[in-house]
This record gives sequence, C-alpha cells and structure tokens, in this order.
Amino acid sequence: MFMAAVARPRYSEDGVVLFDGKIGIFPFICEVEAMRSSKNREKGILEVKLIESITKDIVKQCLLEKVIIAIKAKWPLNASGKIWIQQDNVKPHISSKDLDFLGVATSDGFDMNLISQPPNIPDLNILDLGFFRSIQSLQHKKSSKSILELVDAVDRAYDEIDNEKLEFVWVSLYAYMNEILRVKGQ
Repeated sequence: MFMAAVARPRYSEDGVVLFDGKIGIFPFICEVEAMRSSKNREKGILEVKLIESITKDIVKQCLLEKVIIAIKAKWPLNASGKIWIQQDNVKPHISSKDLDFLGVATSDGFDMNLISQPPNIPDLNILDLGFFRSIQSLQHKKSSKSILELVDAVDRAYDEIDNEKLEFVWVSLYAYMNEILRVKGQ
C-alpha cells in the first residue's frame, strides 16, 4: 500500500513546465528481523515487509514525516499560499484539527489545510480518477519478486507518468465537479 501526493501541474505563459505536480509516492513498509532461516536468508537478517494494518498513527507519521516535507521541498514559490490536502475519508485518516498536523502544516510560511473527500464519491478523488490506474499499468509491465522490487517498480512508474497525463486527470476532476454543480449535487 502507498500514500501518494499530487498537485495540478503549473506552466509558464509559453507552455514550459514549471512544476510537474508530482509530490511523491510513499510505501507503507517496515524492516523486521527474519524469525527463522530459509533457503533465501538467514535468521536475524532484516527483511522488508508491508505494513498490513494501516492505523491512524501510521497515516499521521507518513503525512507529517514524508508528505508535508515533500510538499515543502517541491511546492513552487510563486504558487498560491493555501494548500489543501485531501484524504479519501477512511477511518485511519487524521482530523483536520490535529495539533501535530497544524503545527507542521503551518510552519515555514506554509498554510496547509486537511479536508476529507465526500463519502461515497470516488469521482472527486484525483488519484482514483486515473492517476493510480496509469501507475498500475506501468508497474505491471515490470515483474516484481519481492516487496523492494515492487516498491521500486511503483516508484519508477510514478516517475514515468508525465505531467500531461496528470493535467488530463485534473481536467477530468473539474468536469466531474461542474456536472455535480449542474445537477445541484443530485
């Protein structure tokens, strides 16, 4: 499982890419000591494993220690001052009033806000609209025999997605939003 962060790409007046919109993709993995020896490794060797139960604390740690740091590192200096981080509204996500989040999100001159996707409306999740499918189709072209190989394949697929694809997904999101407004949410 991964946590991904994207923003709308930014272009100059003459169409040059100023910001590709890709903040980062972060795997939920950990290192654990092998409990037994096998033909592939000795007992006690560190193995990379998926974190199978994603809790609120794990999501919070990823958000604070990876996502927000990546946003601060990659965010264009001339972009708007307010940044909205949208969660997909599942239980492990943190509250928008979380004090640790607010402390990190409003430091260094940033103004980040946390919102949750409206329930039962996956069409308003930018990642579900096509970005994850694009990554998955690229990742499936590479055979992975271990967790590390899978993480590497997903990282490479994320890097290979071009900003035009991401821009198209954002345009699709705006079209969905317009249709929802047109029918007054019904």
